[in-house]
Amino acid sequence: MSVNEYATVVEAIEGLRRRGFGANFEFTGDAVLDPDRRRRYAAADLTIVEHHRFEGETDPGDMAIVYALVGRDGARGVLVAPFGAYTEAGLGAFLKQVTMHEQD
Repeated sequence: MSVNEYATVVEAIEGLRRRGFGANFEFTGDAVLDPDRRRRYAAADLTIVEHHRFEGETDPGDMAIVYALVGRDGARGVLVAPFGAYTEAGLGAFLKQVTMHEQD
């Protein structure tokens, strides 16, 4: 779902968590890490099932895209990717390699 149904990044994260996306995924430079399960995911191991983009119109801290990801092993989690001046090197290239299978 690429249409933004949330007003803020925090709202999106909380809403996705309530819907079962409990892992707090982090980008490590060449993979996505689930620090709680100590599991690393290559791009081929993940699917983007939903994303929400925030422009930061009222809060520059809200300039981010919130991704709902599902791992090949069934793990479901959230990755917050800042954009603009705060974009992490390599993250965009990594995400382009991740399969996107969003549903309306």
